[in-house]
Parts: sequence; structure tokens; C-alpha cells
Amino acid sequence: MTSPAPVTLADAPLDMVIFGGVGDLSLRKLLPALFMAHSHGNLPEPSRIHVLGRQAWDEATFRAFIEDKVPPFIDAAARTPDAWARFVARLSYLMLDATQCADFAVLGHAMQPGSTRVHYLATSPGLFTTICAHLASNGLIDPHTRVVLEKPLGHDLASARQINDEVGKHFAEHQIFRIDHYLGKETVQNLMVLRFGNTIFEPLWRSPFIKSVQITVAESVGVGSRAGFYDSTGALRDMVQNHLLQLLCIVAMEPPVSLDPDAVRDEKLKVLRSLRPMTVSDVARDTVRGQYTPGASGGEAAAGYLQEANVPPGSGTETFVALRAHINNWRWANVPIFLRTGKRMAERRSEIVIEFADLPFTLFPDAPRQPVNRLLIRLQPEEHVQLQMMAKEPGSGMRLRPVSLKLDLEAAFEARRAEAYERLLMDVIKGRLTHFMRRDELEAAWTWVEPIQNGWATLDEKPRPYTAGTWGPAASSALMARDNMAWVEEA
Repeated sequence: MTSPAPVTLADAPLDMVIFGGVGDLSLRKLLPALFMAHSHGNLPEPSRIHVLGRQAWDEATFRAFIEDKVPPFIDAAARTPDAWARFVARLSYLMLDATQCADFAVLGHAMQPGSTRVHYLATSPGLFTTICAHLASNGLIDPHTRVVLEKPLGHDLASARQINDEVGKHFAEHQIFRIDHYLGKETVQNLMVLRFGNTIFEPLWRSPFIKSVQITVAESVGVGSRAGFYDSTGALRDMVQNHLLQLLCIVAMEPPVSLDPDAVRDEKLKVLRSLRPMTVSDVARDTVRGQYTPGASGGEAAAGYLQEANVPPGSGTETFVALRAHINNWRWANVPIFLRTGKRMAERRSEIVIEFADLPFTLFPDAPRQPVNRLLIRLQPEEHVQLQMMAKEPGSGMRLRPVSLKLDLEAAFEARRAEAYERLLMDVIKGRLTHFMRRDELEAAWTWVEPIQNGWATLDEKPRPYTAGTWGPAASSALMARDNMAWVEEA
């Protein structure tokens, strides 16, 4: 599938419109990211940032709100009085009800002539199609307009297709930026360079030289204020369908012919379409659902999921998923792929672990019984790449122990490291689509995930309990033990 390149105007003014502009995502991520881009001179001149909300605020009330809510999420050293004052001057507040077509007239009056328009939909997905239709009805879409869609895009394949169809009536595919902030992380983008910019890994990046792949996205926090949304979504749809599958695509894809957006996304799509579909028996054997119960996190007592505010009594929503997947192609034949994500786990950690094959024969029978070579790619909280190998301990004899070669990305480069949202917002402004999901990618991901969801419904089993502050249900360890493997912290 090939899309024309986005139309980009050199030195055109920018109108950045944030629907849901006074919501949590905007205050914690979008506005801080735009401030950092502004403070480093990366926003076009002139740029205007239109923050949309339903509150009847005057300018003074809005600015007081911004002064209170946004600075805690900005590095204090970067927020100089001058830079902050100039950034706030770029902001304007527009009262707008996204469900009312007539309200969009005020947005039209605020647009700069000839500007590049970016409409960021930081709202519930149920409003995406309505907003796009009202933008079109008010003449607010032209060839230079872009729309950014936040996850989740639908709750199943049918709803995802409906959103894509309706948004596609008003925006061409090359104008639609389906954002997944994990694809903006420095280490994730470095994974492309690690794989395709070096010769040492490519000959070994396949079966039978790789024994297994682990991808973990663990959160130490509970659902907090998102309980209302989360209970209708669950960990599979909230995390696996997008974040974890996108990470898997970058790990497993074939080398693209170029860094052209569609060349990269074509290869990612092949991975998603090569995932072995799961039957109900596969779901029963190769997936684990969990739900956290009261425990401790960060040295403090932590409520269980069912005790969280706005969670219905007896809810069967999963807060943890572990699963074993397979990719049906020559490169990954017989290599198990283990995916894991959860709330209220032992620590906040996102990482990819490539476990290389065991030695066919060892000269050192007293060596530690553990994998000889591992490549660990840590995405958060710190970002580093670590290669584990065996070495001889100093002294007489042949005592071996594992040692690591570690690339600390923060220490290796002096350049400022932009946060994921800042990097992706700059890609949107510049019309770069490589790190955004294409429609067929999204639908292929749902095609694989939906049978798992349906399988759970058929099996009608409650999630397995796990204590808050642990690594999830014991069944997730058993899932790997069947292959004589273990999650990296248990090895």
C-alpha cells in the first residue's frame, strides 16, 4: 500500500488545535511537549496553539489554569520566565462543544491564512468521527491539514474500521496520524538502527539463533482516575493491541528497502499478518489474564482493582496479560514470542529481551546454568542497550560468570533527548509518517487480538488474582516454564 507524501509548506505558519485541550493528556504531555519544542526554536513562526474546552472561561481564568496545571510536568531548568511567557503568548482558549457543528465557526475565525493546520483529537474515540465531520462542514480541512488520532481507535475490528471509514471521508490517509507514543521513544527508534545499521546482529537475528523474545511493559501504578475508561477496555485492548504489537513489529520486521514511511510500514504489516491466529484452545493454553488484589507498592499500601473508585463490584476486567505468540514465517519459525503487560506490578519497566540460542556443547560444565547471551533493550524508566555474555573470573581456574556490555544512551550522547510526544508532534508538523500507524496496520492488529478477546468470553473464566506490587499471577511464570524459560527477572 502506497500513499502520496503529505503536502508541506515551507515556513508556513502553524495552527495547532487541541480538542480536549484542558484534559489530562493535554496538560501532562501535549502542552509540555509543545513548550519544549518552542523553547528550543522548533516551532514554526508564527505558531498558535488553540486549546479547546467546554468551560466558559475568559482569558485570565484560562491562563491561571495553565499556570497551575502545566508547569509541574516541565523540567524546571528549561522553564525560564522568558521562555514560558513567550510560550503562553502562543496559547489561546476557545470554548467549543465538539458535538455542536455551529460551535466550529469560532475555530474558523481563529485560523491564520495559509497555515498548516494540525487537529489533535485528545478526546474519547467516540468523538473522532463527529469532530472530523464538523471540521469538514465548516471548511476547516484543506490539503495542508492533518489530524492526530489518540488510542484506542475502537474497541474491536468493526469499530476500528468504522472510525477509519468515517475519518477517511474527510482526510486522505497521508493526512491521518494515528499516534502511539511508544514509537516516539528514543530507544525504540534506536532499535531500527541497532538492527539495520550494524552488521553484527543481522545474521543472527532469526531462528535458530534466537531462542525466544520477551516484551514487557509493566506499570507500578494502578488505574487511578482512569478506572471508568479502563474497566470497559482492559489490558489487552489498552496495551497489547497497540504498544506491544508495535514493539514486536520493529523487533520482527524484515529490512525495509528505505526509510520511506510506507516502506517501513509495509514490513510492519507483514509481521502483523504473519502472527499465528489463536483458537479458543490456544487462548486457554497460551494466555494468562490477571487482576491485582490489595498489596503494597512503593512501600505503601495499595488497594486492589475491585477497591478502586468507579470500578464496578465483581468486575472481570483484566489488569494483566501475558501471552505466547508465534510468527509464521521463515525468520521466526519455532521462536516463541512472550508478551506481558500489567498494572500494579513490582516496578515500572518497559523492555525487550532477545534471548539467543543455547550453546550446542559447553567446554565449561561448571558455568552458571542460565542463558549465555541476551540482548536487553530497556525503554523505561532509563534507556539503555545491554548485551550479556560469559567471561572468566580473574584468578586461577576457569570460573565463569555473566558480564554485560552496556550502552547508556543518555551518557553516550550530549545532545538533548526529546520526550516521545515532543518528537512525534514535530513529525506531525513536518508531515513525517514513518512512526505512525497506517490504517491496514491498525486493522491487522485488531484482526489478531479480537479472537483472544472472544476466546476469553467463550471460556468465561475470571482473571487470576495477583498481589499488587508483584510480577503478576504465578500462571505467567508457568506459561514460560513449559518451554524451560523464565521472565528475565526470574532467571
